[in-house]
Amino acid sequence: MVTRRIAGIAVMALGLGVTPALAAPVKPPARIISLSPTATEDLFAVGAGKHVVAVDNQSNYPANAPHSKLSGYTPNAEAIAAYRPDLVIVSFDANHVVAALGKLNIPVLVEPTAQTLQEAYAQIVEIGARTGHRAAAARVVSGMKTKIAAIVAATPKLREPITVYHELEPDLYSVTSNTFIGRIYTMLGLKNIADAADRSNSGYPQLSAEYVVGANPRLVILADTICCAQTAAKLKERAGWGTVAAVKTGDVVAISDDIASRWGPRVVDFMRAVAAKVQRIAQR
Repeated sequence: MVTRRIAGIAVMALGLGVTPALAAPVKPPARIISLSPTATEDLFAVGAGKHVVAVDNQSNYPANAPHSKLSGYTPNAEAIAAYRPDLVIVSFDANHVVAALGKLNIPVLVEPTAQTLQEAYAQIVEIGARTGHRAAAARVVSGMKTKIAAIVAATPKLREPITVYHELEPDLYSVTSNTFIGRIYTMLGLKNIADAADRSNSGYPQLSAEYVVGANPRLVILADTICCAQTAAKLKERAGWGTVAAVKTGDVVAISDDIASRWGPRVVDFMRAVAAKVQRIAQR
C-alpha cells in the first residue's frame, strides 16, 4: 500500500494549477506562513525568513524556521488565520484551503512540485518577487545554475551509461526519468532502471526485488535514510541483493530524504553527492 509520504509526492506531482486567492499585494508581506518545505527553504534562501511567522510540521530546514503544528496535507484555515498572515504559500490546494483563506482575505501562493529545474528556478524568482527580494532571488538562481553547470561539466560522459536505482522507501517505490529527480539523473548521464517498469506512467512505480536485482544497477541512491533508516549495510542483508553491482562495489549513496525530495537550492547538494559517486565509478 502506498504510504502517506509517497501519496503526498504523487498528489503534489499533479502540479495543480491553482491561482492565488487574491492579486499580489502592493507591498511585500510582513507575516508569511509556509505550508511547503521547499517554499520554506526558498523563502530563507532569498532573505525573506525574517518575515516568516510559521512553517508547517514537515518544514525542518533551516533549523531556525518557526516550526508549528500546521499541516500542508490537512490545512485548517482557522488555525492558519490565527497567525494573522498576509501571505500563505502552499504546494497544493489540500482541503480547498485556497478558497477558504480567500474568504478570510488572506492571499495564497501555490507553488506545485517542480518537474524541471526551470520550474524550480521560476518558483524561487516568484517567491522573491512576492516577498520583495527580487535581487536576492536572482542571485540564488544564478548561483544554482553556475554550480549545476559545473557539476554536469565535470561528470564523465560514458559510452555505456551507468544504471541507477533510486529508492523512495524499502517497499521499492522509485522514480522515473519523467520526475524532477529523474531528470537530474538524466543530466548526469545516468540510465534509470525504473523507466521500463512504469507501465502506468505515474512517474513513481513500485518495483519488485526481483526486478531491481535483475536490473543489476551500478549505482543505488537511498532516499529513505530518515523515514526508514535504510543504509548500505541493510541493502546487503536483503535476500539476493548481495549480487547487485552497486551493493558489491559499495556504490550506494545514502542521502537525506529531504534533500532528495525537494526542489529548492539544496538540489545542488543532491547533484554534487550523486556526481561524486559517478566520477568514482567512471575512474575504475
